[in-house]
Amino acid sequence: MLNNIFTSILTNGTFTGTQFFVATLTSLICGVIIAVSYSIKSKCSRSFAVTLVLLPAIVELVIILVNGNIGAGVAVAGAFSLVRFRSAPGRGQEITGIFLAMAAGLATGMGYIGIAVLFTVFVAVINLVLNISKFGSGNESHRILKITVPENLDYEGRFEDIFSKYLNSYTYDEVKTSNMGSLYKLTLSVVLKADISTKELIDELRTRNGNLDISLGRELENEGSL
Repeated sequence: MLNNIFTSILTNGTFTGTQFFVATLTSLICGVIIAVSYSIKSKCSRSFAVTLVLLPAIVELVIILVNGNIGAGVAVAGAFSLVRFRSAPGRGQEITGIFLAMAAGLATGMGYIGIAVLFTVFVAVINLVLNISKFGSGNESHRILKITVPENLDYEGRFEDIFSKYLNSYTYDEVKTSNMGSLYKLTLSVVLKADISTKELIDELRTRNGNLDISLGRELENEGSL
């Protein structure tokens, strides 16, 4: 019984209407599983979700049609490579989802229905567990602090007593001028102490920087980028 999962329903590059229907239906099911797993606990647009659902079936049809024809297979591979240059760069998780959808389509297109379903479910569950557990999200207390100060204010040593009161650690990442040199903008990576009031932190900083702009937020990284 287990061996049947790893055998192909297609033989000698030919297929019947029933085999084609089974392969296509399996591709769509795999696509739905992939789309659902990538839309839970992660940012997923409607367009991307629909793409994940339909992509396995499209790849499956292409693989079935070129099965056994090396020349056609090379031409199709070249056509697929053009998609890369017609698309905007994607997040790492989006690229992984696309590759998983294509792998499922390749498996069903070659008739390996059991492998396609088994691998899709396995990877989808692992992805869901990693998203729910917030794997790789880092320390929630890490923040980016931005302080604007006037040019006549010596910011060095100006805020250190406040920092020691509310922060475990801090580093100056960037200092740059703004507004024709009349302002300085300080950017710091900070680690907040537990159970502190961010409002009180900002209010105390405002008394030192002339009530100019202050922002405290999480690092705006290229989320999910490779």
